[in-house]
Formats: sequence, C-alpha cells, structure tokens
Amino acid sequence: MVPETTSRRSAWRKIYALPAEHGSWIWWIGPLILGAAAARKVSIDLLLLALAVLLAFLIRQPVSLLVKIFSGRRSRADLPPVFTWISIYAVLLAAAGLALIVLGHARLFLLLLPGLPVFGWHLWLVSRRQERGQRGIEIVGSGVLALAAPGAYWVCGGGSHSLPWILWLLAWLQSAASIVLVYLRLEQRAWESTSLRSRLRAGTRSIAYYLANVLIALALGAAGLIPWGIPAAFALLLLDAVAGVVRPAMGARPIRIGMRQLFASSAFYLLASIAFLI
Repeated sequence: MVPETTSRRSAWRKIYALPAEHGSWIWWIGPLILGAAAARKVSIDLLLLALAVLLAFLIRQPVSLLVKIFSGRRSRADLPPVFTWISIYAVLLAAAGLALIVLGHARLFLLLLPGLPVFGWHLWLVSRRQERGQRGIEIVGSGVLALAAPGAYWVCGGGSHSLPWILWLLAWLQSAASIVLVYLRLEQRAWESTSLRSRLRAGTRSIAYYLANVLIALALGAAGLIPWGIPAAFALLLLDAVAGVVRPAMGARPIRIGMRQLFASSAFYLLASIAFLI
C-alpha cells in the first residue's frame, strides 16, 4: 500500500471537520427553529446558541476519529489534523458557552447532561467498530439534539414552563420516526419484486411510529397545548411514510433516500413553525 502523502493528511480535509451523516443536521436545526417560533420572539442570543449547538454537533467528528486512532482503526498520522479540529471546536464552544452564561442563560447547561452519556456510548461503539447501523443510539442521539428546541425557546424569552418540553418531545418524535423510516428505505434497496402485503408487513414499525406521533399530537392539540397545525404536519408525514412503504426504494441510491427524508423533515419543521406563528 502506498503511504498517504502529507497533503492528504491536511487538516482542511472535510473528513476531519464535518460529520458524514449529512441528514443529521436537521435533527438540531429543525428543533432550534421550532423553539424560536414557539417563543414568537427573536433574540440575538439565538445566534449564539445556534453557534454553540453547531460546535457541539461538529466536535463529535474529530473526537470519533481520535477514538478510531487509539483503537487502531486509523493511522496516527491523522493525529495532528484531528487535534487541530478538536482544539478549534473546543475553544470556540467554550467561548460561546461562557458568553451564554454572561448573558444569563446558565440553565442551558442542564441540557448538556443527557448528551454526555450518549456521546460516551457512541464513542464506546466506535472503539469496538460497532457504530454503523445502530438505530437505537441514533434515536437516542436525535433526542439529545432535539433539546435545541427548549434551548431556543428559553433564549428567545418564551414564558411557558411546559411548552419547552412539549417542543422537545415533538422534535424527538419526528426524528425517531424519520430514522426508522430511513432504515426501512435502505433495506428496501435490496428488495426485488414484493407483494403489497409483504411491503406493509415490513413497514409496520414505521407506520406505527408515525401514527403514534399523530395521535400524541392530536391529544396535545385537544388539550390546548399546541396549535392544530402540528397534528396536521404529523399527518402529512404519516401519508409520506405510507407512500414510502407502499412504493419501496428498490435500487435507489442512499443519497436519494436521505434527501427525500431531509425534505420531509424540513417540511414538517416549516409547517410546525408556521403553526406557532399564525
């Protein structure tokens, strides 16, 4: 094998700085927007929070690579660029966190507590070469990222005590259902001709997640805790999930599946945010 050149180990290669899962960005951007919309206010502090969440999201990549290096999965020649990005993200994250404390948002750091054990779980899986295809930790991890919703609600001056946690629940429910559907669609790629009954049987879990989301949103809407546009947005996602089950993604490229789901998730957050604003 030809050894990698110095230029190929440049710190500016995106593998060192950016996560490979492009669709996971919506897991924190969507909740952040939803929280701000529910507060019905815009604060400059929201930009600082967005920066902090972005940095916390990005630092996972170089730290995961660091674990791969020490577990023998990558060359030690990757250490300098990995340390470079960990240092950049850590310094900026510390600065953003300190600024949020100075601005009176210290309670945001309570939202970090659930993320630490989940991040540790992820790194443990990385060290054992078992991080791929872990639907469970992805669902739990999306719940951690959904905490951006109450964070955004707080920094934008929202006054409700219960709504921030309802927003978190809604964002997590959406992400969890989305993950389950994506895994189904990826499995469908290898299918050949199947009967409708077989497709529905394989998609039972996905449809159950989306149907549960609609029912939970309807209950919250009936209680007057969220606008009726939220159950409607979930109902549209249910229809999309049914379409994804009935019309399997046989032979489709993973990027096409990911982009389809990204569009669906983005549409949900757009509709949900509009529901809070009107």
